[in-house]
Amino acid sequence: MARSRGESGDGPYSGGTGGHAYLKGSVTGERTWTDLFKTAPAGITYRRAMDTEIPHSRHISTHIARPAQVVYDFAAEPTNLPRWAPGLCDSIAQRDGRWVAESPMGRIELTFAERNAFGVLDHDVTLPTGETFHNPMRVTPDGDGSELVFSLRRRPGVSDEDFERDAAAVLADLLALKRIVESA
Repeated sequence: MARSRGESGDGPYSGGTGGHAYLKGSVTGERTWTDLFKTAPAGITYRRAMDTEIPHSRHISTHIARPAQVVYDFAAEPTNLPRWAPGLCDSIAQRDGRWVAESPMGRIELTFAERNAFGVLDHDVTLPTGETFHNPMRVTPDGDGSELVFSLRRRPGVSDEDFERDAAAVLADLLALKRIVESA
């Protein structure tokens, strides 16, 4: 489901880098694994264990008034993608065992997570340039309904404007999926 909608020259959902663990330096005052989910006191800084740049991810979600399995079954079917993510592709077909779609960026290839019992809807988008973007997506039970979450990763060099545009595009797609599933 990643793309730039033809407006951001940096690729699908302009996205970003993956997350890694944070470590504590005994002298530097950095945080430990156990402190990851606590609010940092004033003056405490975080650093990436694997590199020096802290990525920015935004988790974009919507509640859907349908059971998680219903949402999962719809979203996991690649042929439904043009219905709820028309900015990504207007058609999709399986060719030689691969999912290929026509998009504003040209012909793209999509690889979807295997069907699973955990609501994982991750998918990779490979652009005509050969560059591949990983797009984490989940559906989880939420009371009588479900929550659909897409993690938009901001890559280095992506402007604030492009990142906001991509976030708005992701939200529009999730809301389209919500409307379709709730009306079925």
